[in-house]
Amino acid sequence: MVILFLTIEVGRLMYTWNMLTEVTRRGARLATVCNALTNTSNTNTVAQQTGLSTTATFSGTDLLPNLTASNIIINYLDSAGNITTNAEQVAAVQTQITNYQHRFIVPFFSVTLNSPALTTDIPRESLGFTRSGITSC
Repeated sequence: MVILFLTIEVGRLMYTWNMLTEVTRRGARLATVCNALTNTSNTNTVAQQTGLSTTATFSGTDLLPNLTASNIIINYLDSAGNITTNAEQVAAVQTQITNYQHRFIVPFFSVTLNSPALTTDIPRESLGFTRSGITSC
């Protein structure tokens, strides 16, 4: 019986880590093609968008317990890998999962694991800019 519960828990853990990896990939992809302007009158400034983080978590669908937009950090990086807010200097987008904890549900085995450092970097694309203006996702 114990082996059965442990097998189920290992499966849940693998599913959780796979979903966290997918959320970072999805967040980075959205940030490379969606508008990230904080002020549409100044097209040179980008910043973290809570909306992109929410969309990266599949719009709040409860696929993972306790995963929220606050667990996702989206950074815009220059060519040296430093965080930048200047849209003209953005060379890549980085998405990270932070402070996510996985809790086992096996009876008499209440352990909580912190998620590993999951990061996805993707080269920049349009950032939501087109010839006809700015598009949002």
